[in-house]
Amino acid sequence: MVRSILLRGYDQQMSELIGKYMEEHGTKFIRPAEPTKIEKLESGKLRVHYKTDKETAFDDFDTVLFAVGRDPDVKGLGLDKAGVKVNDKSHKIIVRQEQTSVPHIYAVGDIIEGGLELTPVAIQAGRLLARRLYGGSTIPMDYVFVPTTVFTPIEYGACGYSEEDAIAKFGECNIEVFHSFFKPLEWTVPHRPENECYAKMVVNKDDFSRVVGLHIVGPNAGEVMQGYAVALK
Repeated sequence: MVRSILLRGYDQQMSELIGKYMEEHGTKFIRPAEPTKIEKLESGKLRVHYKTDKETAFDDFDTVLFAVGRDPDVKGLGLDKAGVKVNDKSHKIIVRQEQTSVPHIYAVGDIIEGGLELTPVAIQAGRLLARRLYGGSTIPMDYVFVPTTVFTPIEYGACGYSEEDAIAKFGECNIEVFHSFFKPLEWTVPHRPENECYAKMVVNKDDFSRVVGLHIVGPNAGEVMQGYAVALK
């Protein structure tokens, strides 16, 4: 059951390909839909009531798992007393190059607004911040060209801007997208279905056609993306 879109924050064309792959391999999606109530039946099953744009309905399940995300636990830090600005909706700390609204207070990692909730990103941001504060460095943290992987049934590897974000950043007239379905070698012998693995490259025509985003859906996409990420960086 999906309230709105799949994989928020990622390229939506790629996300829809993953959803299509999962549906073809037995996963039933109910979308867009929002659960309203869960009741336990005498049989032990769980009845989930939900609403869509068109109706209210219910269905019975053996198990229910909530994927609700995470909220920053900042209430006890006294940030308001210190004058540190926080996003009212997400409760994340607003920073500029890890510096908060209070010049001598810094934040790194999952807590910052607009960052990436990845451990290696937090470690690298902390290292670069320490070098700027105490080592005379001027190198900022880059939160865009970070290779990430979504471990869906068919892997999704991404680095750089999604098509949507690239259009917002550089303008639609300056963006060109190259894309191709492909069949990995490991799928050739067992004759896996065609047109399920997909690669997409987003370039900025206004900057000598520089590649600003790369997206791959296929087996081991995360490992494949590592090498390309070095080139993009």
